[in-house]
Amino acid sequence: MISYQPFYETLAKKSMTEYHLIYKQGVSSYILYRMRHGKNITTKTLDTLCFILGCGVGDIIKYEPDKEWAND
Repeated sequence: MISYQPFYETLAKKSMTEYHLIYKQGVSSYILYRMRHGKNITTKTLDTLCFILGCGVGDIIKYEPDKEWAND
């Protein structure tokens, strides 16, 4: 499972808000909604967020094994 927790930590470190991303950087509020709810985003979106935040992919997402699959 992909987690977006690093994204929110990176936002805090950069003293940036979702409001700033939407209204100053032009990021769609729907993209942030999808991330808040653990939904997929495109690699293009990931690239854009990395560019805006000046960070790497690992500062936006991380992989966490799905507990349901781990029990098989």
